[in-house]
Amino acid sequence: MKIVFLDAATMGNVSFEPFERLGEFVRYENSTAEQARERVKDVEVLLINKVLVNKELIDAAPDLKLICIAATGVNNIDVDYAASKGIPVRNAVGYSTDSVVQSTFMHILSLVGGGQYFDDSVKSGSYSRSGMFTDPNWNWWELAGKTIGIIGLGNIGKKVAHIAEAFGMKVCYFSTSGTGHCKDYPCLPLEQLLAESDIVSIHAPLNDRTNRLIGAKELSMMKPSAYLVNMGRGAILVEEDLAKAVDDGVIAGAGIDVFVTEPVPEDHPYLKMQHPERMRLAPHVAWASVEARQRLIAIMASNIAEGW
Repeated sequence: MKIVFLDAATMGNVSFEPFERLGEFVRYENSTAEQARERVKDVEVLLINKVLVNKELIDAAPDLKLICIAATGVNNIDVDYAASKGIPVRNAVGYSTDSVVQSTFMHILSLVGGGQYFDDSVKSGSYSRSGMFTDPNWNWWELAGKTIGIIGLGNIGKKVAHIAEAFGMKVCYFSTSGTGHCKDYPCLPLEQLLAESDIVSIHAPLNDRTNRLIGAKELSMMKPSAYLVNMGRGAILVEEDLAKAVDDGVIAGAGIDVFVTEPVPEDHPYLKMQHPERMRLAPHVAWASVEARQRLIAIMASNIAEGW
């Protein structure tokens, strides 16, 4: 069988050998819509990450028997049309939990602990010139005793909660589905969670209930000392409202891994801020530890073997 990966560059430098064992494997680093239609003409198994798989692409692949996505979400695939053609769609679940959780705390600890400031203090020579053994000019605080409010308590959110507890934090959450199934922590209305939390950490999917969930009104409910971290999807936030809230000191800062448009446009509000030091930005990499990408390849290969 012929297996084609249309945007293999998104996987980085991991081994594709598991696919090579299953059939004739062809990889393209990236594909435009026009290139994709040409490249799927004789494909039986289609592998994609962010390429749009719409009616036109599916119709261009008369031999197509299986679509596998290198992700959990399938919002870039016309699943209904694929089903109407008898083509199953297989996603990957759970591969990135540890990766995303670790990235969450990378942002939290950097924001709360002043990591960038202290690194700059030493490397810039400011510390050397100060005449003091320490730099007391950045007030950083402990996580112990503080409250973390988690928006979306799925597998990732639950693990964030467990690690937050290990730091001595109090945990609460908001259920984006409207039903608080977890009894280990208090399930609060969004307004109360925002008002009480020292850190708000987003781990929810993007859907009709979460799209633009947090804008200027909601940000104004947070403590001026609070931080917000988004590891869900960019559109859960109103990005221009967050940039303004951080610049104006409505909240203390934010850590962002996801954006409405990716890659982020050069004129994005996050890149034009008066106080960029209050933001931690990453190019949608929380999912992408070496181990997570290796697990993802293994899951996709298993999906091919089982779905063929």
